[in-house]
Amino acid sequence: MDQTNPTNPTNPTNPVSPARKPLNAYKALFFDAGDTLITVPGDLNIFHAYLAEHSLIREADRVGQVLTTAIRKHYVDKPLAVDELCSPESDRLFWTGIYKDVLSELGAPEEWSEQQIEECSLGLYKEFLSPCHYRLFPDVRSNLERLKAMGFRLGLVSNFSTGLRDILADKGILDFFDPVVISVEVGMEKPNPNIFKLALSLAELDASDVLYIGDHEINDLWAPAQVGIDSRRIKRYDYHTGEGMTSLDELV
Repeated sequence: MDQTNPTNPTNPTNPVSPARKPLNAYKALFFDAGDTLITVPGDLNIFHAYLAEHSLIREADRVGQVLTTAIRKHYVDKPLAVDELCSPESDRLFWTGIYKDVLSELGAPEEWSEQQIEECSLGLYKEFLSPCHYRLFPDVRSNLERLKAMGFRLGLVSNFSTGLRDILADKGILDFFDPVVISVEVGMEKPNPNIFKLALSLAELDASDVLYIGDHEINDLWAPAQVGIDSRRIKRYDYHTGEGMTSLDELV
């Protein structure tokens, strides 16, 4: 059972039970995007290759270690603020800040000027907005088609940067979703329950009508539960622990 605390999502202690109603009890299924529908399978290789192209030559294993540590520190283990505002600018500053830390740890200041580090960090940010690096999980398209054919309305509620619509369009699945609620476009992000309230309002649905699917124990289980939306967790990677399905095939 997933453990969360409804008054302090950064300190999970109380349970949020997974959805128990049958699928046909819902009118709509809303989805998270990153690590639920899409992934970047070669992120460490992309990062290493970008640095090499810009003449910062480092061992691939070292680059991967530093990048993984930085993302875990600043993103995965980041304290979650329910009322934190977001925007395209704040998203850019957040990720370029992480990339600057990685470059510093890799010794870039010994070889590059501050301007070069700034330009490289921004370049990396733009690189990871490119749809070419993203892939659908193998079970996504077939299940979206199946759920649509069954009469379900499909929606999207995601913490993501400005490139998400282009990525989903490139993969041929953007048109499956209505509404599409993306954090940087609406000025708030999960775990703020208000982003789910907005999605319900746009869809003109009650919370009891919707099942939400995502990978994150707090953003995708705790947060929708605060407004009465049932959820199911999907575990896409070996390091995911606890209860949850491993494929969208398990929805039916």
